[in-house]
Amino acid sequence: MSKNRRKEMTFLEKMAKLKHAGFENAKMIGQQSIDLSSIEELDERIKQILGILSVTNRNPLNMLFFVMYDIESDKVRYQIVKYLLKKGCHRIQRSIFLADLDTRNYEEIRSSLAEVQSCYDNHDSIMIVPVSTELLRSMKVIGKTIDVDIITKSKNTLFF
Repeated sequence: MSKNRRKEMTFLEKMAKLKHAGFENAKMIGQQSIDLSSIEELDERIKQILGILSVTNRNPLNMLFFVMYDIESDKVRYQIVKYLLKKGCHRIQRSIFLADLDTRNYEEIRSSLAEVQSCYDNHDSIMIVPVSTELLRSMKVIGKTIDVDIITKSKNTLFF
């Protein structure tokens, strides 16, 4: 008994289909009932960052990096959000993701986003910024519900 299951399209296949249909006229591909434009509360996002920083035995092949974008098309942005979440990136702000992934996944994300960016006429920009754990630990978060700096540098202990 064989099941007639549809093969799930890859991110680039979805983007090629959107391009072929024209971004303005194309239907959303694989749109689910979840609203990908909403994000978790700020304290939850901070917990995710702290969770990444608290891992003591990080894979030495992993790298931390931000993915930031300014994309006009809702359809393209929707597909990129889904792709980044599926790849294991953490949504820090509406258009900013933080990832702690191995270099193979970093390169795959970089090349996929570059291919998407080049496949249609746009004024969009996508930035991928590697960051060290030390720099991430010195990050300050200023938000509506949080009025403290989130500085995770451990305090120095002086021994006399």
